[in-house]
Amino acid sequence: MKKISVVLTTKNEEKNIGKLLESLTNQEEPYEVLVVDSNSTDKTRDIVNKFTKKNKKIRLLVHPGTRAESMNYGIKQATGDAVSFIGGDDVADKDWIKEIRAGLKNADIVVGELISRGEEQVKNIENVKLFHKGANISYPGTNTTYKKEILDKLGGFDPWFSSAEDLEINFRAVDEGYKIINNKKAKIYYRPKGTALEFLKQSFWYGYGRKLIGLKHGRVWEKHSMKDVLKTQITIFGLSRLLIGFLGYIYCVITVRRYPTKN
Repeated sequence: MKKISVVLTTKNEEKNIGKLLESLTNQEEPYEVLVVDSNSTDKTRDIVNKFTKKNKKIRLLVHPGTRAESMNYGIKQATGDAVSFIGGDDVADKDWIKEIRAGLKNADIVVGELISRGEEQVKNIENVKLFHKGANISYPGTNTTYKKEILDKLGGFDPWFSSAEDLEINFRAVDEGYKIINNKKAKIYYRPKGTALEFLKQSFWYGYGRKLIGLKHGRVWEKHSMKDVLKTQITIFGLSRLLIGFLGYIYCVITVRRYPTKN
C-alpha cells in the first residue's frame, strides 16, 4: 500500500489545529503528518507538540515563508509515495486517506470533495473554472494529492506565486500529461468564509492569482467563454465576486506586469 504524506501549512491556528490533527490520528495506514508552521505567535505549536508526543506519525516543522515555500519544504521532508495537502482549519473524514489511495490506482493526481462545516453567512458559490487542454485545473490546493515523483519532477510549487500556486502547478502537471481525477468519497470538511468582507477579500486574490497564471503561461483565458462563466455566477454574490475578482486581476496587471525570466 502506498504511504501517504499529509502536508499542512499553519500560522496561528490554535482554534482549529487540534480538531484537524485529531481527525488524522485514525486514518488508514501507512501515512505521516507533516505540520509546517510559519512562525505562529499563538499556541499552535504547543498544541501540535502535544500530538507529536502521543503519535510518532505526526511531525512539527518550522519554516517561515509564503504558502508555496512552506508546502515545498514539506514536500522535501516527506517520505511517502504521495503527498496530500490539507488546510490548517479543515477536518478530514475518517476514510479520507483510504479513498485517496483508491483514487491513486487510476490517476496521478486525486482531488477530493470539500464540504462546508458550519453556517455560511455568505452563500457558497461554484468556483469560476479554469481549463487547460480539456482538464479542469481550478481545484483548490486543499484536499489534493500528488504522487511524490510528480512533485519532484515539476519542482514543487512556484514560490513566485503569492496566490493561485495550486492552480499553476496543476497547469504544469497537465502539460506533462498527468491525469487528474475527482474522488468525491475523499472528503474534507472546511470552515467557510464567515463574513462578506472575508468573502470579498478572497475574491480579490482569486482574480489576482488568475492573472499571475496568465503572466507565466500566456493567454490562459482566451478559450473560455464569458457566457459560460456568467452562467455559474448569476446570483448577487456571484456577480459581486466576479467584479471584485476583476479588480484583483487589474491590480495584478498594474503592479506585477510580467513573470521574471532567467538569463
